[in-house]
Amino acid sequence: MFQRVLIANRGEIAARVSRTCRRLGIESHAVYSVADADALHVREADGATHIGAAPVAESYINVEAVLDAAVEAGCDAVHPGYGLLSENGHFAQACDERGITFIGPDAAHMELMGNKNQARATMRDLSMPVIPGSAATVADEDAEAVAEAVGYPLLIKASYGGGGIGMATVKRPNQFSRSLRRARSSALRAFGSDEVYLERLLVEPHHIELQVFGDGQGNAVILGDRECSVQRRHQKVIEEAPAPAPHLTDDLRDRLYGQVRSAVAGLNYRNAGTVECLLDASGEIFFLEMNTRLQVEHPVTEMVTGLDLVEWQIRIAAGEPLTELPGYGDPPPISGHAIETRIYAEDPETLLPSPGSIDILEVPDQPWLRLDAGVASGDEVSHFYDPLMAKLIVHGDDRPQALERLRIALDGSRIEGLKHNIPFLQRVLDAQPFIDGNYDVTLTDGLLKT
Repeated sequence: MFQRVLIANRGEIAARVSRTCRRLGIESHAVYSVADADALHVREADGATHIGAAPVAESYINVEAVLDAAVEAGCDAVHPGYGLLSENGHFAQACDERGITFIGPDAAHMELMGNKNQARATMRDLSMPVIPGSAATVADEDAEAVAEAVGYPLLIKASYGGGGIGMATVKRPNQFSRSLRRARSSALRAFGSDEVYLERLLVEPHHIELQVFGDGQGNAVILGDRECSVQRRHQKVIEEAPAPAPHLTDDLRDRLYGQVRSAVAGLNYRNAGTVECLLDASGEIFFLEMNTRLQVEHPVTEMVTGLDLVEWQIRIAAGEPLTELPGYGDPPPISGHAIETRIYAEDPETLLPSPGSIDILEVPDQPWLRLDAGVASGDEVSHFYDPLMAKLIVHGDDRPQALERLRIALDGSRIEGLKHNIPFLQRVLDAQPFIDGNYDVTLTDGLLKT
């Protein structure tokens, strides 16, 4: 087992990884920018190293600065969290070259799945159904003809990255050229590449994902599914497990699990990953992408399985067999229902970031409630970073109980000093489609219009 792990991240995920390290008897070492000198993730770690200025390019995604910190602190492993360097194959390879274990997949798998178009082709070859779209990245001179072949409405999507960046919805041909320029520009700024591909836009789909783990030796396990259809700007806001989508029948779930397990095993994939899919109203399900990291929403899976996914990541990286991990099951027993809400410092009407000082951040103290926070009362939400403050997760014996507990938790939470999105989350909970468990990715569009 590792002696000291550097956590190459910030905010709530860095603090969350520290907690598992502490429980396992592993020292945690944080990194921080000048803006995060007194951040919660720094206070919770056993040690910390300053790595640069506030902008992420000068600190959190500066590969050499992060690795220098790991070497100087005597760390034998690095946990990347999510976002930032978590899906950077160059970073994973650089860790290996310095004799430091990267707690995550092989660099080759990160590179393969990081290119969304290559990922689609690979999963198609592994018998996963994929959404109809362009067979390769699209050149400007061919783009309009390819768009006509794919058919409208369609999505322009960045070949690298995610989170809705570099993505554009195009409903009619006369919107295409302008949308293509914007998507390319956004992708280039965010990911360093303006490569895009085209994909048929499914009407009112459910966003379903499967939590997977592999051992790199052809063995894979599915740890249940999640629904992530409550989104704004193509980013998830509420997630739940198991997925309540009525179209996800037992037969379809079994078939999907089999396809995904076979594909992940066929890749010889190692460590944690998430296979994301879109489910349409006809009951057809399509591969969307594979994220080669821990997801923001992993706590809902932990709540219904009783597993610690960060512990699983660490143990697999340390060479422990998949079938000998604590609580192993294929799939593991699912107990009850869990729902997660992401609490952002943002205007509840416009959903635009609202950074500032937090005077008070309090949530009810309940045994069925979990708070994964990156800030506390008295802390600052910086304009340099994503405005996620915390994730509030509840568990119930079934979905109605979990939903009622989530109402109680949000009603009883107190955040003062800046704007936050709890009023918006409460509007989602009051929406009849969400109450019924039959909602799709367009749910928040209607709420924002009203």
